[in-house]
Amino acid sequence: MHDDAVTPSLIFDLDGTLIDSLPGISNSLNRTLEKHGLPTHPQKVVRSFVGNGILLLVERAASHASDEQLAVLVDDFKKDYADTWMEGTRPYNGITQLLKELQRDGHQLAVLSNKVHSFTQTITRQIFPLINFMQIVGQQEGIPHKPHPSGAFKIAMAMGRNPHDCILIGDSVADAETAQNAEMTFIGVTWGYQDRIRLMEAGANKFIETPGALPHLLKTLDSDVHA
Repeated sequence: MHDDAVTPSLIFDLDGTLIDSLPGISNSLNRTLEKHGLPTHPQKVVRSFVGNGILLLVERAASHASDEQLAVLVDDFKKDYADTWMEGTRPYNGITQLLKELQRDGHQLAVLSNKVHSFTQTITRQIFPLINFMQIVGQQEGIPHKPHPSGAFKIAMAMGRNPHDCILIGDSVADAETAQNAEMTFIGVTWGYQDRIRLMEAGANKFIETPGALPHLLKTLDSDVHA
């Protein structure tokens, strides 16, 4: 747990945690599949594809595609998504208010996503223009996907923090495992794209049902440390 002399830094996952991006991802993916004469998928099915980056998203959606076809699909998806993501992406209710409150309370804030780095930066900054995220890290060369802890370590180092002084907040097994691998506290959100049961199976034991519940839980964790 974090040191009792410091306010913990908070590292948020993006999709399924801060923003509901599923409609935009689903529409863009299906347009790409349709363009290549491949079967499309209902949004509830696409939900099970997300969380591990674009390549796995497309692989899961087009499971019989060759490596060459996958490369073309990924490229076409990126182009479509770059032009259309705003049509199906919004912050979850209460998230913007929560981030403002956490910022006022002195928490350093960061984003760690398996979404392509350029999309992660653009979307985070456009949707949360008033929030000063100290680090926004997405999928990029040299940083393996979550659940590898490299991205989490990079953020902690850039913020001048020990990983033990950081809390990772997310909705997926990849997030829970990243926190475990980086020896950070994990808080699971139940409004995202993966079920609470799956998170519990991955070792998660702290959850919030609404964004507004996070400050109280942080105070509880702080009290536990001081006890």
